[in-house]
Amino acid sequence: MKVTIITATFNSAKTLALNLNSVARQSYKNIEHIIIDNCSNDGTLELANSYAHIFRIISEKDKGIYDAMNKGIANATGDIIGILNSDDYLASENTIANIVSEFKSTNAQATYGNLIYVDNKHPEKIKRVWISGGYDPKLFYSGWMLPHPTFYVKREVYQQYGVYNDSFKYAADYEMILRLLLKHKINIAPMREVIVYMLAGGAGNKDLGTRIKVNLEDRRAWQTVGLTPKWYTLHFKPLRKLWQYMLHLLSVKWLVHIPPAHENGSFIYDHSNQEAKLIDINSEKF
Repeated sequence: MKVTIITATFNSAKTLALNLNSVARQSYKNIEHIIIDNCSNDGTLELANSYAHIFRIISEKDKGIYDAMNKGIANATGDIIGILNSDDYLASENTIANIVSEFKSTNAQATYGNLIYVDNKHPEKIKRVWISGGYDPKLFYSGWMLPHPTFYVKREVYQQYGVYNDSFKYAADYEMILRLLLKHKINIAPMREVIVYMLAGGAGNKDLGTRIKVNLEDRRAWQTVGLTPKWYTLHFKPLRKLWQYMLHLLSVKWLVHIPPAHENGSFIYDHSNQEAKLIDINSEKF
């Protein structure tokens, strides 16, 4: 099975090497990594071109990140498609091999796993722990959402049910997942494994004003897919993040372990030459 990994970039040189190294070192080699770039001018393209594993780079103006993701899907030839944002990186050299194994063993149409938010300057420091848990469609009504960067989908699913609705600025991933899982009920197999490490500070987590805009788009996502949430659904959704922070504050070593930097488990980022060196990261199962 071929896996397509899509990375949308815009002046991403400071973080992109973490992403590229994590893909380049995968033990599973049948991967095409596609970069969709929005006319970067900070060295992003030069950095991406320096990695031999990159399958294709498309650099042109786009209408936003979801438009870029759709371009990547349109150019994908893999059986399985995943989105790895420019400030995300795969948790282990065996992450993609494990994902492919999950698809083969379950015959699922999609899978997802767990995600760790780390400090954007010190990746060895945990900020949030997103343990997604098992899948039950009823969870959506209590504000549940799977971590979109860990979501891997058969290409045929996108062909059948459509790609990202780029009329959304923040919630096209939420609309997509509601549409695929809750409306069309595709077969999904959860993985109890850390799939992605994300540098903290995404577009939907900046400030209160942005959070309000996200909540409004979340409401429109339900309307767009023709479903009706409970009165409390969209109140509970942001509250679920509090538990992710609490897992960190309560010390979650019994749940997940991030090996310390400079020893055996993190990226070391060299700002002088914009090169990230990956020492080792072991994905966790729990």
